[in-house]
Amino acid sequence: MQPINLELTAIYEISKLLNSSLDLEYSFRGVLKLLATYFGMERGMVILGRDETLRALAWLGFPQEQLGPDRMAGAGPVVRYIQKTGFPTAVPDETQEPLLASYVSGFPRRKGPPISFLGIPILHDRECLGVLILERRSAGASARLREDTRLLQLIAALMGQTIRLRDKVAEERHRLVAERDRLQTELATKHRIENVVGQSKRMQEVIALTHQVAPTRSTVLLRGESGTGKEAIARALHFLSPRKNGPFIKLNCAALPESLLESELFGHEKGAFTGALHERKGRFELAHGGTLFLDEIGDISPAVQVKLLRVLQEREFERLGGSRTIHIDVRLITATNKNLEEAVLKGEFRSDLYYRINVVSIFLPPLRERADDIPLLVEYFLKKMEDDFGKQLSISSRALDVLVRCHWPGNVRELQNCLERAANSAPSGLIDGSSIACQHNQCPSSLLWKHELTPVSTPVVTLPIPAEKNGLEKESLVRSPTGAREQLLEAMERCGWVQAKAARLLHLTPRQLGYALRKYEIPIKKF
Repeated sequence: MQPINLELTAIYEISKLLNSSLDLEYSFRGVLKLLATYFGMERGMVILGRDETLRALAWLGFPQEQLGPDRMAGAGPVVRYIQKTGFPTAVPDETQEPLLASYVSGFPRRKGPPISFLGIPILHDRECLGVLILERRSAGASARLREDTRLLQLIAALMGQTIRLRDKVAEERHRLVAERDRLQTELATKHRIENVVGQSKRMQEVIALTHQVAPTRSTVLLRGESGTGKEAIARALHFLSPRKNGPFIKLNCAALPESLLESELFGHEKGAFTGALHERKGRFELAHGGTLFLDEIGDISPAVQVKLLRVLQEREFERLGGSRTIHIDVRLITATNKNLEEAVLKGEFRSDLYYRINVVSIFLPPLRERADDIPLLVEYFLKKMEDDFGKQLSISSRALDVLVRCHWPGNVRELQNCLERAANSAPSGLIDGSSIACQHNQCPSSLLWKHELTPVSTPVVTLPIPAEKNGLEKESLVRSPTGAREQLLEAMERCGWVQAKAARLLHLTPRQLGYALRKYEIPIKKF
């Protein structure tokens, strides 16, 4: 009989081990080691499952080749017997028990006292979850086996609780993962905008804000570089709003001269000017009950700004050449790639109009700041182009890597054009690295930006350096190579040799700045 304090110590250590981890293989292997240490067990294993799913999860003292997930050293018959009866099996000499014949035959006979066998069911709420098997040199006393069996039943019960706890945690984790996936799917479905592709954090913020603002009547100003998808967001604001059944009317303000722009916006009466043979409704009238999207709002003239301001304030206007006041119900969405704050300071844009159109501002990030979205955009555009090309289109990993590393000054629009150009160079439909124009120094965008830096008529670079004067910025243009180099050095010094900051200071793109630094052989300081 084992001393009471030894049993208590062993149970305490085993309980502490089982509570320390939900990794059953780790915990049960540790239990076997403790049983070997405290009670002299020579070999042991823990088998879980039932019938065809039986597997040895942990073992001690067996050769690796004899055990594993589906090899239990011939213990299958006795394990199934113990599971069927639900009672432990204690055999003083395992070689004398027929039930253990297949188990014993797997090992060479060992000299010395007989080896006793103990098989203990791992129970929880009367359900047998597995079997704990142990072997030790027998002292020939049946009382010793009974005491060992009693102690091991207690330990097996602790192991059963651990298995059930692990199962409950796994079930809860599975439930939480399923709930997370459901919510993510629901959120993705809810926050999905047609023709707007992007899972990056920046674009998800844009999409979430679009959904938040769409149901309101607020005027929205969309900001961002050309080609970032401002029109797609404007359409989403309309079709996600209560006005979705009304008209969506758009107008590019930069595409028309002042006289035509005014007519396009407000319409005209017959005979209002030469060529006005019929009365014509303007975009505001056409958008009544719906949404009017004015792109490039920063390019409208001061005269048109005044009239636009009145419409926003009074919700009424007169056609050109007319005197009848027309009342409208229109939600206005505007967009620009210009710095309106700078334009206001320079007196080029009315501050009162600026505040009217800038109720809610949504900034669309340039493509270079959301490179994670490029693979999704590539997949979207290739799928969209398959009907036009009449074949399946795909892209190699190398070509995709080239696209991800590009600067994309023309943003999403440039990416789409690049893919269409590459698809024309891929007869098989597979776009590889050789199909990408920039790999042959034929990228139109690259040539365009280099051309802007170095005009054809002169080898001299033109760099604008803003100088502060009365709180406003003015451009100082230096056209000599020496002056340009000095401006580059000055800008880099002012920005701590951070190229991105220096590029903004010089009103250049990072690609332009890098080209200029190489052209004038300016070494980059590193701190």
